[in-house]
Amino acid sequence: MKYVGMYTQIRRNNMRTILLLLMFPVIMLGMVWVFLALVNYFGNGYYDQYGNVVHQLDADTVNYYFLNALPWVVGGVGIWFAIAYFSNTAMVRAATGARPLTRKENPRVYNIVENLCMTCNMDMPQINIINDPQLNAFASGIDKKSYTVTLTTGILNLLDDDELAGVIGHELTHIRNHDTRLLITSIIFVGIVSTVMSMVVQTMYNVMWFGGGRRSSSNEKNNGLSIVVVLLIGAVCCAIAYLFTLLTRFAISRKREYMADAGGAELCGNPLALASALRKISGDPGLGNVKRDDIAQLFIIHPQHFAPGMMGFFNSLFSTHPETKKRIEILEQF
Repeated sequence: MKYVGMYTQIRRNNMRTILLLLMFPVIMLGMVWVFLALVNYFGNGYYDQYGNVVHQLDADTVNYYFLNALPWVVGGVGIWFAIAYFSNTAMVRAATGARPLTRKENPRVYNIVENLCMTCNMDMPQINIINDPQLNAFASGIDKKSYTVTLTTGILNLLDDDELAGVIGHELTHIRNHDTRLLITSIIFVGIVSTVMSMVVQTMYNVMWFGGGRRSSSNEKNNGLSIVVVLLIGAVCCAIAYLFTLLTRFAISRKREYMADAGGAELCGNPLALASALRKISGDPGLGNVKRDDIAQLFIIHPQHFAPGMMGFFNSLFSTHPETKKRIEILEQF
């Protein structure tokens, strides 16, 4: 089976990255508007002639505060994203405990990477190593200056040269196809949404419980109303954040792993070696000190222990990685 469709994959990944860039500000601004609308709606309650509480939305007021908040939200998120986007290499390195690998330290790895890069006529990426006995490899970065292939000591010790060449070829194909740029963009977006959601819910919770004592029945009603507002805002923010996560996972097609497998098999010239490497890695994938599912999206095989139970089921349903057994079967048909 010949590896084809690289340029189509590159074009699709570029389009998906642009789509995420366009979707993200829309989702963030939508969260701000919904937040202001809920606060306005529940904050403008009054009693009718029958003693029932009536709520109404003052759209003009909501839009007024939304327009005032717009430049601050756009500016703040834009700065946040820019910092995270251009410092992604340092962030991934800090999250995984990776460090640069020198040629003198391991000429074997450098020779394999150089040979593969010459085969596909690409610039040589940085090479990092993680002192971890678990079996893992991943590519990261957004441009030629930041593209990096990271390997664990465990995978270097266990795989022979042919198997290691297949794994490194797989990661180089992710770089060639611009998969890493798409993944880094999605990781940053989801991280910002999750952080904002947590900050809003935590702030409202603190205001509700520590904002003042109960001095009258009126205050008790207000406290009760605040609980409803907090619950609604939390539910809406969670729903938006979850929807964004699903959309991101849909954008990151599982097909990219099959494409990377095919590219790695073509580069190393030995599909069975890559299949053998995947079989070995599947016995102990991941990193001991990494518990974040977003970072695990980069791994050559996604560990399945991040979210047990029902959440584990949903993670597998929308997983960014196909089943390893299926990947091995396809490679063995080359």
